[in-house]
Amino acid sequence: MKTLRLLLLLPGLAALTWGAVLFSEYAFPLRPDVFGTLGWLVGGPLAHDLLIAPLVGAVGFTLSRFLPERWKTPVKTGAVLTGVLTLLAFPLLWRPFGGARNPGLHDADTVTGLLVTLAVVWLGVLVAALVRRKA
Repeated sequence: MKTLRLLLLLPGLAALTWGAVLFSEYAFPLRPDVFGTLGWLVGGPLAHDLLIAPLVGAVGFTLSRFLPERWKTPVKTGAVLTGVLTLLAFPLLWRPFGGARNPGLHDADTVTGLLVTLAVVWLGVLVAALVRRKA
């Protein structure tokens, strides 16, 4: 087991070192945009660890405690899909034209697309929970 951990540790350290080298090439000499980048690098993990992870944990715990057995798996699956789809749509919801234009992506109504997709997901949750499985 120790050999396997060492074999996994070495490429991880190499990737971390390479990332540090690339960031130092980007960051020096210091410019105002470097501080914004540092804010994202520090703020993202903090937001995840202090807000998102506890919220997801509390929702998952609540769902597992109070839902009937038949509804647990479909609702948890729907909740995960809702989170992933919302996370993917978030950049376009927050700043619709913040990045480079992508034909076919920016000309769509992101809010409507997300809501329709989530409606289909939760319709699937409803169908999955109501249809009895034949064992």
